[in-house]
Amino acid sequence: MSNISIKLVTEAAELAGIQQLQKENLKHLISAEEAESQGFVTATYPLEFLQSMHHFSPSVIAKDGDTVIGYALVATKASRHENQLLDEFCTAADALVYQGMALKDIDYMVVGQLCVSKKYRGIGLAKQLYDYYRQQLESKYSFCITDVAHENKRSLQAHLKTGFRIIGTETYSGVSWHIVLWDWRKANS
Repeated sequence: MSNISIKLVTEAAELAGIQQLQKENLKHLISAEEAESQGFVTATYPLEFLQSMHHFSPSVIAKDGDTVIGYALVATKASRHENQLLDEFCTAADALVYQGMALKDIDYMVVGQLCVSKKYRGIGLAKQLYDYYRQQLESKYSFCITDVAHENKRSLQAHLKTGFRIIGTETYSGVSWHIVLWDWRKANS
């Protein structure tokens, strides 16, 4: 675990690594006990969609040597219409107001999904991914928004610890979600 690096995606093999890690953590492919204690990802993204997202803005990954061990997918409003779940999330988020501002009028950054390999959980890798994510994008965006399934308590805890705040709850694609926002305008958030 000493060769861990955090970086932007630069190679097609890294997108395939994201897809592999995603498959290993899909809710419907792991036990209910594991989903509750370890968290899970809900959506699976085809390689073509990951490539399209990468075209708009490369995602952040953690690697141990050549293996992708974590990722934070970067999605923009421009890429929202290419995936039904992402589009439903953005539609729900756009209906919200944060500190008097209608989110539909703000060009925010979306975390398309965050995942850390089981072997690397508990060492602060999610925070490192998000810190790098912010470092790369806060000069262009004031807000980072994502959704967390109500039943994914581990993920919600990680997001709140990072600096996200719950700004709404919505149901779409048959799932109840917390919509969370990280305000990058605050110096110490």
